[in-house]
Amino acid sequence: MLAFLGFVTVIVMLVLVMTKKASPTVALIGVPFITGIISSFFRVTDAEAAPGVVDVGANIKALGGFITGSSGIGSVAATGVMFIFSILFFGVLTDAGTFRPIIKKVLKLVGTDPVKIAIGTAILAMIVHLDGSGAVTFLICVPALVPLYDAVGMKRTTLATIVAIAAGTMNIMPWGGPTIRAATDMQVDVMELFSPMIVPVVVGLICVIAFAVLMGRAEKRRIGDTTLAQVAEYEMELTDEEKALERPKLFVVNVILIIAAIAALLKSGFAPAVVFMIAFIIAIVINYPDVAEQKKRIDAHAKSALMMASVLFAAGCFTGIMKETGMITEMAGALCSIIPSTLGKFFPIITGVISMPASLLFDPDSFYYGVLPVLSSTAEGFGVAGINVARAAILGQMTTGFPVSPLTPATFLLVGLAGVDFGDHQKHTIPYAFALSIIMLVVSVVIGSIAI
Repeated sequence: MLAFLGFVTVIVMLVLVMTKKASPTVALIGVPFITGIISSFFRVTDAEAAPGVVDVGANIKALGGFITGSSGIGSVAATGVMFIFSILFFGVLTDAGTFRPIIKKVLKLVGTDPVKIAIGTAILAMIVHLDGSGAVTFLICVPALVPLYDAVGMKRTTLATIVAIAAGTMNIMPWGGPTIRAATDMQVDVMELFSPMIVPVVVGLICVIAFAVLMGRAEKRRIGDTTLAQVAEYEMELTDEEKALERPKLFVVNVILIIAAIAALLKSGFAPAVVFMIAFIIAIVINYPDVAEQKKRIDAHAKSALMMASVLFAAGCFTGIMKETGMITEMAGALCSIIPSTLGKFFPIITGVISMPASLLFDPDSFYYGVLPVLSSTAEGFGVAGINVARAAILGQMTTGFPVSPLTPATFLLVGLAGVDFGDHQKHTIPYAFALSIIMLVVSVVIGSIAI
């Protein structure tokens, strides 16, 4: 019953969000809370102290702790703080006009060709994601590129999708969380797991560039040559209020501050939340030393910060209930049980096909430490090495799939910074992410990286 409730929770939540029948905040809190209450009638209250005993009242009371605990809001609290202060930081620098000269310079270098801009976006995201952190990748790439996309007239959903698939494919690298988890579960060296996958991953990265080209061409057709010619002489008309906020004399200082913040994210060892808290106060004090003006700048960006932070905390509610009620664990068992044992020889292919969609159902720990052991051991019973199942899993589960998963805080950071609807982002990105995982799977099987 818990497995059924878990699948219902995920499916209903995704349908509500993607069809825009409910806002992400409402869907992420309301749906799991309702199914969490229903689960209270079936969930054993304390398996160790009282095996088989179901105390409905105690189970319902426990939901509050599930929501606020370390698996729930506690798991996203630091990300939420980082998110709020990163929006304020980049907002203040945008108000000060820091990005306008940069946009003009970029337009002169690459022109206004959406195809070139899309390719550049993919390459930048790949390079930045070398550190393996989705949050850092999104924080570095998206705020810098949003003004450029707006200036050219390209859709922000295109930006979010390109960054997502580039970062997702790079997340397969041996220092990425999914690959490390898979290697740990299989008790093998991470390079033993990853090395045969180098060619498929390279093919995947080439496909990311190809998809970026396709999206860039689609944008070019939509925008039209006439509009692009007008953008070539980019000179944003500013209102009197915007002109008053500009700080052209502080341009170099602000750029140095951005570079310092990025360097601190990568090398300082400080949590990203701390980095952006400090960077924000430096930015606002330097650019707007007057206290009254500081309050106005915070007020100007508070709405967007609060809106997306609320979605992030709602995602924490969703994750906490799904994990602590045992729904995710039961879903893992159900998923494994419905695959006929007669298909054991093909478990690597089955795993590869479901790996990306599985990111919408399971967080990485639940999948790699719960689902993968069952799949790999079953495959071994049919003479297929379990490591092949692990290699298939990393082609999609929380790699290409992580930037669209409601179980990943970084997903909400991406859509928040890009200013796109979560449902729109999923509808636009999931087909590309799924195609990437299937392409890499096919290449892996053909060249023997995954043996069956």
